[in-house]
Amino acid sequence: MRDISVFGRYTYLATELFWGAIAAALLYRANALRKAAVTIIALYPIAYVWDRYTLAVGVFDIKLRTGIEIAGIPLEEHIFMAVVPGLVIGFHETIFGSTESGDDPAVETVR
Repeated sequence: MRDISVFGRYTYLATELFWGAIAAALLYRANALRKAAVTIIALYPIAYVWDRYTLAVGVFDIKLRTGIEIAGIPLEEHIFMAVVPGLVIGFHETIFGSTESGDDPAVETVR
């Protein structure tokens, strides 16, 4: 495995921006930016509470980060909470995106 710690305290931020760019490209290509934004906004409060708790109890020890904290958690974690659902929705919409008729080809209708 390649050692990317050459970015020092920006390592976590660099990886989040890299995967975030991939998520954004997939979402743009699938015309799902709005769908992802709504989902991220809906999930964010749950993710924030979960993240804040796990950091407080010591589940994670993030060493290669900027040290910038917003609302009690690292900047990179806020980005992570948008990147993960963005990637999931981006891949889902790229693979199973709606057809022109609005039907989802992956879902069979039972009549």
